Amino acid sequence: MSTGSQLERAVELGARFLANVETVVHGKTDEIRLVLSALVCGGHVLLEDVPGTAKTVLARSIAGSVAGASFARVQCTPDLQPTDVTGLSVFNQRDRDFEFRPGPIFANVVLVDEINRAMPKTQSALLEGMAEQQVTIDGVTRELPEPFLVLATENPIEQEGTFPLPEAQLDRFFLRTALGYPSAQDELRIVEEQVDVHPLRRLRPVLTLGEVAGITAAVRAVYIDPLLREWAISLVRATRDVENVAIGSSVRGSISLERAARAWALLSGRDYVVPGDVEQLFLPVVTHRIVFTPSFVALARETGWERATLDFRDRCLALAPPPGAELELEALAAAE
Repeated sequence: MSTGSQLERAVELGARFLANVETVVHGKTDEIRLVLSALVCGGHVLLEDVPGTAKTVLARSIAGSVAGASFARVQCTPDLQPTDVTGLSVFNQRDRDFEFRPGPIFANVVLVDEINRAMPKTQSALLEGMAEQQVTIDGVTRELPEPFLVLATENPIEQEGTFPLPEAQLDRFFLRTALGYPSAQDELRIVEEQVDVHPLRRLRPVLTLGEVAGITAAVRAVYIDPLLREWAISLVRATRDVENVAIGSSVRGSISLERAARAWALLSGRDYVVPGDVEQLFLPVVTHRIVFTPSFVALARETGWERATLDFRDRCLALAPPPGAELELEALAAAE
């Protein structure tokens, strides 16, 4: 199959995937596209949101849209042990030998609910699998399935009895986002749809595991202009120099932003990246990788996190303007 045909097929499959998930999760097109972008890039997502915003439904609908995909849920508590996630070897008395019983991490889509309630040792076991796509148990390394997506959630309103993720572990997440509450119209639709049976019961697969792998391969063929790639890197590098930042984004931020832009473009029906893709993905990809100063955190509490991060993005854009912005400014100056 030619590259052009491969991209056309991937665009069609991506649109089908997105539409199928939207039959269950309403009014969250951009958020769903973000999560699917992480899936086809081999990344993982941190959902920081209040309870009851369809995080579990989203994870189940993604797994339910792919024939043969498995789903697992891990409810994190302080007494959750690493082996509760990875699995362990138990002695089989009939065979008089140890046999491995895989844990929930051996699923294609894994929902890790309230990850910050698990002990650091358990968090590390989970994040090792996310980073390496394999786990080592009793000296034996076992590969995790393809595709492999971890959706980890955090509750921003309850911090008592939690173990916040260190910055080095947050950096392992491809992106961070939130679903938020639905609109009034979407909430009415959700209530009406669940009168008889949950929409997940009616969800049917529309892709195979092989077709998801095909989308992943096609993402690598999406065109990004060298100027856009350089700008994406400059934008991430600007986070290290901008005001009110103690530690800027790592190189993983540059890698993730470039990959996410190509996946986002494909899932938006294009085989090329435009500047708006990079700008729209900048905050979901980099904010969790940054250590802000106490003054920024205090300001965010006053003005709201969304407004504070938008101001932060504008300052980064001022340090690293989009390609062609300099030419536009020169043209305006000449016109005046």
